[in-house]
Amino acid sequence: MSDQKGFTVWFTGLSGSGKSTIAEMLYHEFQARGLKTEILDGDEVRKNLSKGLGFSKEDRDTNILRIGFVANLLTRNGVATICCPISPYKETRDACRAQIGEFVEVYVHATVEELAQNRDPKGLYKKALAGEITGFTGVDDPYEIPENPELVLDTMTESPEESLQNVLTKLKELGRIQDDAVMAEADRLHSGLTDLRIADSGHVVKES
Repeated sequence: MSDQKGFTVWFTGLSGSGKSTIAEMLYHEFQARGLKTEILDGDEVRKNLSKGLGFSKEDRDTNILRIGFVANLLTRNGVATICCPISPYKETRDACRAQIGEFVEVYVHATVEELAQNRDPKGLYKKALAGEITGFTGVDDPYEIPENPELVLDTMTESPEESLQNVLTKLKELGRIQDDAVMAEADRLHSGLTDLRIADSGHVVKES
């Protein structure tokens, strides 16, 4: 679709809240619609574009602004761009919104308590809450909740499929897509663009 108008869907939320999972599902929905699409995942960008950056506020901001810069280039060139970094600071997210323009902010909500109890396979939240590691977003480093996002997803009450449907419905309401019906098959090949686990078959591992 050479006349495709680009836009950016920006998922923000705490580590483990479900950003990458929903972003991966949305990527396949865009592909099923014949849209040019790319994912910019926070962890994956850090391995490449932001290699060497630490986790100070300045470095976090630099990482997010780099993601925003690339997302702007993609959006200008007609790509349906999906970003899913934690992006904890409102000022930096707002700077990306101002730069990109065609910007849909989606806040993926889950509490620290939920994440520590049920979605902490590496035990990082437990270590942060115990003071064993410092500078952890949502524990001893701030996460600034979006004030006026286009959409809020509550992944403590919604399944990933329900969250995806809510995103598709919102994008249809905003005129970004024409149809909000789920089109991609449930058994999705991994995009290779997020940090989700990959099975030997190349498909996304469905977490229990």
